[in-house]
Amino acid sequence: MGNTIPKPQQNPPIELDDHDPNFTCEICIEPVTLPNKRFENSNLCSHPFCTDCMIKYIQVKLDDNVADIKCPSLSCENSLDPLSCRNKVAREVFTKWCDVLLEKTLLGFDRVYCPNRECSVLVVNECGGGGSGGLKRCVCPNCKKAFCFRCKVAWHSGFRCEESGEMRDGNDVAFGVLSEREKWMRCPVCRHCVELVRGCAIVRCRCGIEFCYKCGKKVDRHWCNCRRSSTCCMWLFHICIVILVLWPFFLLFTAITKRSQH
Repeated sequence: MGNTIPKPQQNPPIELDDHDPNFTCEICIEPVTLPNKRFENSNLCSHPFCTDCMIKYIQVKLDDNVADIKCPSLSCENSLDPLSCRNKVAREVFTKWCDVLLEKTLLGFDRVYCPNRECSVLVVNECGGGGSGGLKRCVCPNCKKAFCFRCKVAWHSGFRCEESGEMRDGNDVAFGVLSEREKWMRCPVCRHCVELVRGCAIVRCRCGIEFCYKCGKKVDRHWCNCRRSSTCCMWLFHICIVILVLWPFFLLFTAITKRSQH
């Protein structure tokens, strides 16, 4: 039998203890000997990062408005748990983290901050319909004060959003509250208030403009398209005009037909 060359003995790989109190931080490359300096991401993952480096890492991500902060390990896809980091980071950092998470969650909703300087709470339009033609008057759920969701100022009773920035004294504000309570309508041209006691919804302002008291739009004829009954009246009016125009021709045609039969 020939001599056999012995195979080199392969040692089993040494498994690193992730919970070894002595480790080298993979961010600052500094040896750490204190076990309480090791950063723990709840029960999601555990990597050799020191707490000081992770706090700086979180602050940098928050400065970039990153809400979902990933673990800095290249082989890890887990996200950092804000609640497990609450006792490790400063209170201001944790508050900013919560604000960034909230902004990301509410990204698809219309939202404003209460214009009351003593409140400034975030108000979300969860019902939709915001924008230029949607929600206007809103009551802050925190301070209970009314404000305009569209122009983001205190509620301007009786005034349009375009007029909300004009300087007004106490009498103007009181008149605006009164006109809103009595549901007076403003002329779309001269902006004077008009009160409808009774009668047709199409009213004439003292400036000579006719407008609809229901929707406030200027009209050229004595009806408005904002109501179904007005639309029916409009179509009925057009049909009557067509009948009146064609009626003489119908009578003429009938007379000619009778004469030709004789």
